[in-house]
Amino acid sequence: MLLDTASLYFRAYFGVPESVKAPDGTPVNAVRGLLEFIDRLVRDHRPDLLVACMDADWRPQWRVDLIPSYKAHRVAEEHPSGPDEEQVPDTLSPQVPVIEAVLDAVGIARVGVAGYEADDVIGTFTARATGPVDIVTGDRDLYQLVDDARGVRVLYPLKGVGTLQITDEAVLREKYGVDGPGYADLALLRGDPSDGLPGVPGVGEKTAAKLLAEFGDVAGIMAAVDDPRSKLTPAQRTRLAQARPYVEVAPKVVRVADDVPLPPVETALPRTPRDPEAVAELGARWGLGGSLHRLLGTLSA
Repeated sequence: MLLDTASLYFRAYFGVPESVKAPDGTPVNAVRGLLEFIDRLVRDHRPDLLVACMDADWRPQWRVDLIPSYKAHRVAEEHPSGPDEEQVPDTLSPQVPVIEAVLDAVGIARVGVAGYEADDVIGTFTARATGPVDIVTGDRDLYQLVDDARGVRVLYPLKGVGTLQITDEAVLREKYGVDGPGYADLALLRGDPSDGLPGVPGVGEKTAAKLLAEFGDVAGIMAAVDDPRSKLTPAQRTRLAQARPYVEVAPKVVRVADDVPLPPVETALPRTPRDPEAVAELGARWGLGGSLHRLLGTLSA
């Protein structure tokens, strides 16, 4: 089971009241909410291996170099001598180091790699997996990894993590008319304002799905642009031809990496805390109470 950790703690932050605080008054709603999420996921799905995948770089420069608008609207402030900072709620940012410390003390594998997003870490773990994989994320971008033959599913939270959309190829075909790899091409053509991807002007989701059904993939569509006998409408041919510079670079941006240099890490679900003293100290300092105790109980069981 691979967790898109930021996606989950964002949901926890907005789903758990900010009145949930540590003894010193610091909000810990995201921390406690994430621990509750992990507890529920382990109880309901009983994974053998679990990795909390992190954004070491939420806006990698190599993606920005290809498409400068990539996530540009999320930048709170640009620092000439340092990386961009993502705009996040003020009371969430201080909770992230606490989340990391608690995961480390409990012994849940936590992996982020410089220059890559959590999606890329998830993509690489998925590519290397020798058994079924469940990806837990609120980010539809990861639908591109769905693969029935390899047992790769996306568990998409509809309400907390108690109600999950189990996303397999049948769900993707019903909702979008594509399979897993086809979803990346669909997103590329359609564009995604939330990620700053412009897409092909005039090509929405339904048109993109029809083009992919007819021509197979983006390469097939662009080959059709150059084939006067293809069934593209004149307007489609013009729009796609004008968007060629974007279409040529977008695949590397849209598709998650599968070759991230992952560090060696113990991914087995821990039965007992890696650092019991740290767990006790963190639990007391941040008032994690029942959320932490329930998770530890579930892991030991």
